[in-house]
Amino acid sequence: MTNGLVPLLPIALSLVPAIAGTARLIELAGHASATPANARFVDAPIPVTLHILSVIPFSMLGALQFATQLRRKRWHRVSGRILAPCALVVALTGLWMAQFYPWPAGDGVALYLMRVVVGSAMAVSVVLSAAAIRRRDFAAHGAWMTRAYALGLGAGTQVLTHLPWFLFVGQPDESVRALLMGSAWVINLVVAERFIRRRLVHPKVSLAHAAQ
Repeated sequence: MTNGLVPLLPIALSLVPAIAGTARLIELAGHASATPANARFVDAPIPVTLHILSVIPFSMLGALQFATQLRRKRWHRVSGRILAPCALVVALTGLWMAQFYPWPAGDGVALYLMRVVVGSAMAVSVVLSAAAIRRRDFAAHGAWMTRAYALGLGAGTQVLTHLPWFLFVGQPDESVRALLMGSAWVINLVVAERFIRRRLVHPKVSLAHAAQ
């Protein structure tokens, strides 16, 4: 895979959550009636609206940060000033929703704890990334933002971890759902860490090599 094609993988992973999020925004804008599936969003629409409006540009623009051609240009720095605030909003609204929204069917304590850990880790990663760039430590900045991006892209990978189970087994129970959700975040972090390590050894390494 060439460097020009590297961003296509995270963009593809972002498409389903982006489409679902856009549909949710349209639903809320149309003053949808509350149902068991959407009541928590209808009752408190601001957190989920901010989450969606932040996660879509974060996931799409973040994917382009892996394009070598763009990393050498001013675009990388300018878009980064958009991405970091978006990432922080994604993490903080995710934490708010985990803490205050009623749990939907299929959620449980294990998944709640995972969301708290992931949201907190994402927020901390963004803060550490900002601190690194202020002291001109570009390697640490890139590493922490890569971790934040991997965690923020969890919803896309969760589609892939859930799909085989839905096709061959059916609706997962609470424990299986937590396992499928958690495995997606773990997969993303493993790929991210491999990418970070290879980039430290070979600065021009591509995400495609890291995913091999």
